[in-house]
Amino acid sequence: MVGYYDCVLGLVPVALVGLTAVLVARGFAFTVAVPAGAGAAALIVGHALFVNGPVSPSASGRATDDRSPVDAD
Repeated sequence: MVGYYDCVLGLVPVALVGLTAVLVARGFAFTVAVPAGAGAAALIVGHALFVNGPVSPSASGRATDDRSPVDAD
């Protein structure tokens, strides 16, 4: 099963190399194309970290405001 973060890991090199190659093929200078590709890859990583960040699952299914005493018996 391919998850969101698997896609992110695949898109980072595709954005870097692919966008750089497309821009160079379109006539942009290599020194312009590489930062553009790196910027696109950085945006993908930034989205994965800060917009759709990883969260750890809760330890139990109980609500966090349930503070009932624990019975030691």
